[in-house]
Amino acid sequence: MTPAFVTVAYGTQLVSAEVRWAARKTLDITITPDGAVVVTAPIDADLLQIRSQIRARARWILEQQRYFAQFRPRTPARRWLPDETHRYLGRQYRLRIADTTATEPHVRPTRGFLLIDGIDFDDSAGMERVVQSWYRARAREIIDQRLPVCAELFDPPLWPTAVTVRSMSSRWASMSPSGRLTVNPDLIRAPTDAIDYVLAHELAHLLVPDHSARFIALLTRVMPDHPRRKQRLERATA
Repeated sequence: MTPAFVTVAYGTQLVSAEVRWAARKTLDITITPDGAVVVTAPIDADLLQIRSQIRARARWILEQQRYFAQFRPRTPARRWLPDETHRYLGRQYRLRIADTTATEPHVRPTRGFLLIDGIDFDDSAGMERVVQSWYRARAREIIDQRLPVCAELFDPPLWPTAVTVRSMSSRWASMSPSGRLTVNPDLIRAPTDAIDYVLAHELAHLLVPDHSARFIALLTRVMPDHPRRKQRLERATA
C-alpha cells in the first residue's frame, strides 16, 4: 500500500506522521533521530484507528522528539573573521591570524586564541577551510583517546566495528545496526565529559537500539551523571 501522512492535534501541538502498512498484527510507532514519526500499521488498520493510536501516544512522541533534539548541532552561522569566537573542548577561543608567511597553514590554540598561520587577513574562506580541517583532525584524535575510556564503562567492554568522523546536519553521533560509529567533528567544541556522554550513549545502542526504559537504565548504570553531562553538552553547543 502507498504510505500516507496524517496529522493529529494534541493540546496546542500537532503531531505529524508517515503511515506505512505491513503484514503485522500490531501497530508500531518509531521516532527517527531527526524527529520524524513513522507508523507501521497492520494492513487492515484504517486511518481512524491509526489517528487514535497516535493521539493516545502523543505525549510519548513529543517527549522522544525533545530527547532527540538535544543531539542536533546548534552552532550559529559563522563569518570566519579575526576575533570571532569559536569553542574547543568547551572553552571559548577567538580566531587570530598569526603568521601570514608560513608555508603550511595550521592552527595553534594558545591563551584563549586559535592562532592561524599561513592565511591572509582577508581570506575568510581560507580561514574556514584551515580551522575546519583542524577540527576534524583534533576530533579524530580526541575520539581515539576517549573511546577506550567509554568502552570500558560497560562489562564486558563495548567496541564499535569502525569509527568515522563526518559532518552531519542534525546529529552529534550515530551508531549503525552493523556497529559503525559516526561522529560529527563539531562535537570537539564540547567539553570532554560531554563528549564521553555522547560516546557512551552511542555505545549503549550496541545493546539496546531504541530509547526505551531499558536503554535509559543501561546508560544510567554506566554513567549515573549522564543528565548533567547532557546539560553541559547543550550549554556548550547552544
